Amino acid sequence: MAFDTNLFINCPFDANYRPVLKSIIFTAICFGLDPQLSENKDSSKTRLKSIQDLIENSKFSIHDLSRMAPAKKGELSKFNMPFELGLDFGCKRYKGGEHEDKKFLIFDTEAYRYQRALSDISGNDISYHSDSPEKATRHVRNWLQKHQKNNQPILLTGTETWTIYNEFEGNLVTLVTKSDIDEMPWNEYFYHIKQFLAGKGIRSLTGG
Repeated sequence: MAFDTNLFINCPFDANYRPVLKSIIFTAICFGLDPQLSENKDSSKTRLKSIQDLIENSKFSIHDLSRMAPAKKGELSKFNMPFELGLDFGCKRYKGGEHEDKKFLIFDTEAYRYQRALSDISGNDISYHSDSPEKATRHVRNWLQKHQKNNQPILLTGTETWTIYNEFEGNLVTLVTKSDIDEMPWNEYFYHIKQFLAGKGIRSLTGG
């Protein structure tokens, strides 16, 4: 796997989060990154081993903490996402070499909410998407801009990226049904994004 272009995405996989995740994935691929999802990997490995491998082989990571709270009364809080964030911090700190240059984007749904459960990450740059795919798109685009080599500008603005994403979504629904899209395996979704971008001649690669 190509460390410099791999993006590990640590996030929920529920249906309500899927619109945000789709926008994150599209933006990442649009700017030359290769999304790595634990849901999309070989099930012969244990889930933890798969996650460790993805973290170790990814220079970029997005960690979304927006689903830490219980969904309903009686449920326990969910600690998978903060646990994986901790693994990634550990990899960056203790693995050495190229891993010291790992880049993180940490998401939550609202400002300062994370401090009630994970105050140790205070001081890191946390972004808030309010469960909005458009906000997530803009945050990912701007984060990647910060890590461009020599401060070179990314060729697409946040508004342009969001517009092209919506064009892609409109195009996809003419090829397959909405049910197909909702149930589509992620590697198939990646394929459709790449085909669409190639058709538009978009090659706005990151240089981070």
